Amino acid sequence: MRRKIATLAASLVAVLAIGTVLVARHEFQRAAPPPAPIPTVPVVAGVVSSQDVPIYLRGVGTVIAYNTVLVRSQIQGQITKIAFTEGQTVHAGDLLAQIDPRPYQAQVDQVTATRDRDQAQLANAQANLGRYTELGAKGWATPQLVETQTAQVAQLQSAIKADDALIEAANVQLGYTSLTSPINGVTGVRQIDVGNIIHPTDPNGLVVVTQIEPISVIFTLPETDLPQIQQQQMANGSLRVLAYSQDGTLKLDEGKLTLVDNEILQTTGSVRLKAEFPNAAHRLWPGELINVWLLLDTRHNGLTIPASAVQRGQNGSFSYVITPANTVQVRPITVSQISQGQALIDAGLTANEQIVVDGQYKLQAGSHVTILHGKAAEEAAAQNAQQIPIP
Repeated sequence: MRRKIATLAASLVAVLAIGTVLVARHEFQRAAPPPAPIPTVPVVAGVVSSQDVPIYLRGVGTVIAYNTVLVRSQIQGQITKIAFTEGQTVHAGDLLAQIDPRPYQAQVDQVTATRDRDQAQLANAQANLGRYTELGAKGWATPQLVETQTAQVAQLQSAIKADDALIEAANVQLGYTSLTSPINGVTGVRQIDVGNIIHPTDPNGLVVVTQIEPISVIFTLPETDLPQIQQQQMANGSLRVLAYSQDGTLKLDEGKLTLVDNEILQTTGSVRLKAEFPNAAHRLWPGELINVWLLLDTRHNGLTIPASAVQRGQNGSFSYVITPANTVQVRPITVSQISQGQALIDAGLTANEQIVVDGQYKLQAGSHVTILHGKAAEEAAAQNAQQIPIP
């Protein structure tokens, strides 16, 4: 009887304990707050596009003048006129300066007078020769007299030839009194002023004239790029070359490749190339350091995304791809090149996929996102740019 009573009491205690636990659990569930919703990250989205993409090889080049001439005087004299202003565009044959021509004009006049005198003497000698020849035919003049007069005529003819040569030389010297530009170009700093004596031995001359239209650029590329360049030259002939400012934002001119150097620079493992640009706008200036883009090929139907969509991690480049459920995936990608704000993708993405262009710094794999549009997207991009630390 006592055993039954003990068993019944134990069962009653167990039932009461279970009931107490159930009641307490119910009360806890009623008091606990509901689970927080999963936060979403506002992002700016873009689309993987398919288009023809130019493939460039990039190098750094130096602008070289097509022709540079130091204008010197070939004679000595006083500068009486400066006919150009510094920085002026001049053409071949334009007068730059005038040297006092009077001494050289006097030399021309002197040798001209000598020639005129010899010509008069020649005319008289030829007349005498004609008379002596007639007299000799009649036996009234000796053969010696005729021969002597013939020799005198020949002597005077030679003197006149010498006089003509002297006149030509004097005129050449007179022509040197006008200093002209030998090429089309732009003048530099004037090295001498009016009233000074200029000499052929002056080291600085009068002025430097630099031809800048067209103009050349010498740049270097790694020697590993040489086989591709040679292959494209054989297939397409001349290759296009683009000149950009040092920061790569301003296109200066477009030209063509004219030379691949005949040797590799062993010290740097690079090859020198030369391009020619028309430079009609004079944006390229001798001595300027620029970025050079050599158009190697054009990839048809290449996949491109905004450069801001390319992220870099420990395992390489990746992008956040937006799924139909508005979550993001971390997708490893292979980038071929980044040019003018667009990245060319070799692998990892397909056309028309949505990718995150801005707002990545809050994302991780599986994050829920809200796609911003219009003005909201612009404001978010500006705010993210301020929050992202500068490396």
